[in-house]
Amino acid sequence: MHAIQVDSVQRWMEDLRHMTEVECMCVLQSKPIGVDEDCPGELIVSGLGATGDHVTRDNLQTLLKRALVVSTELGKMFHRLEKGRWLRVHGTAVRANCHVRSLVHEYSCARGTPAHMQKYETALLEKCMELTVITERCLHADDEYFLKSMKEAIHEILTDVSDSFSQMIDMALANEIQILIRQLEESDNLFTIENAISNLLSLTQDGPQLCSIIAKEGGVVALLKICRQDCFSCLYAQALRTVASICCVEEGINQLEKVDGILCLADILTDEVDGILCLADILTDEACAEAARAEAAAVVAQITSPQDTSTQHTATQHLASFLESMQDIVTSLIKLCESASCGEVFLLASAALANITFFDSMACEILLQLNAVHILLQACRDRQRVDTPYSKDQVVVTILANLSVLEQSASDVLHENGIERLLLLLGEKPSSSNPSEGAACERVQQKAAVTLARLSKDPDVAQAAIDLQAVPRLIELCRSPAERNSSDSVLVACLAALRRLATGCPESISPSDHQQLIKPRLVDSFLLCSNMEESFV
Repeated sequence: MHAIQVDSVQRWMEDLRHMTEVECMCVLQSKPIGVDEDCPGELIVSGLGATGDHVTRDNLQTLLKRALVVSTELGKMFHRLEKGRWLRVHGTAVRANCHVRSLVHEYSCARGTPAHMQKYETALLEKCMELTVITERCLHADDEYFLKSMKEAIHEILTDVSDSFSQMIDMALANEIQILIRQLEESDNLFTIENAISNLLSLTQDGPQLCSIIAKEGGVVALLKICRQDCFSCLYAQALRTVASICCVEEGINQLEKVDGILCLADILTDEVDGILCLADILTDEACAEAARAEAAAVVAQITSPQDTSTQHTATQHLASFLESMQDIVTSLIKLCESASCGEVFLLASAALANITFFDSMACEILLQLNAVHILLQACRDRQRVDTPYSKDQVVVTILANLSVLEQSASDVLHENGIERLLLLLGEKPSSSNPSEGAACERVQQKAAVTLARLSKDPDVAQAAIDLQAVPRLIELCRSPAERNSSDSVLVACLAALRRLATGCPESISPSDHQQLIKPRLVDSFLLCSNMEESFV
């Protein structure tokens, strides 16, 4: 019971700082509330601390929470201004002013305001006071023309306050992040560096804004330097996981690709790191733990992700530096797929390979030379490695589908009984009602059909597919929306595969199916099947 009471009090004291009346907060600021220091449930409600790794993370979390409070008040003010609710506009202006002044005061006391932030703080405080004064003037005014002109002026000032506040918060966050990055660069203590990496990783989970700030402050370079030092090998996985998180934004990839690999020695002399070569070194180091190689694969998957148009554009801009190390990276990734001890490792490695195959046909040629079809299809039969639709999605959705463009892939697939595996994947169904799992199953079905259509250009593959009853399954997917989860993309892929098989072996299609699914234009068959009601007869 005592533990429950302590937890409840702690929770109340955490919430109290952000929920009390701001006028009271201005009076009580910098006066921490605490209990006996010997009490194990001690919690001090204080502002922004000044030292220590844990305090630095708390500082950032406090800044984010307080910034959210101010942003919420400013958002309310914009809304109330549009509605002409002058009493509430003024009240919101007073609260926002108090919140901003409290935050600026506490940060200044804890850290000391850096010179480059002082002018922004001064301008922000002046604008907040101006906003309070001008909204007060509107409380007792009845002239509609005057209120209309004041509304425009207040809107302009409010916009300036919002912009200035955002700039100040970004600079304050950057100031705190710089402390963590300096710990990475200057400390030789393993525990200190591990804490700094952990704090950075935690911050990357708070959204792309913080990832951008970490990247701009040199976080990627500092983390990669850790990965180049043997004495920190136990931190490789954690550091690379943080790099992958940062690289969800364009600034992170820009920093990763900042240095040209051809000038590696010159870059080392200038204390810069070639990110791509660093990843290649970790992936090919047989002594490196599987966890580190898996996280290196995650970084490759992140920076080559085709789903993010901004990062894809950045990655392709620097494609030449990536191509220099493609042979080593692809070789190491397919080996990681083969040796993966669990589904998570296989998923990361196969996701990286899947993305790389979009870049250049050279990657597909390298994979065929490395017997990738055998390795991937064997993995599909191993539930320890391929245990979810997401893993099957990576194996089929891009790797095998992209490999199937090359003519020599057909014989490899036949030799490994790959057609039978593709037909099994055409029957993939979600095990739960999870929408993401359902979408993954749709992608598996779609790309299995696409792969089958591409491979069926080879007469031997087409005949093998027909012998394995591919045609009835494709027809079922076309005619039954439930079988394809009502997915139009699966329908188009199945129609294309069916038409490819019909070209080589027209007698495998019944006259009625030929009349509806093969003979019309593809778009007409699509419209027919997409509007088809499921039959319960």
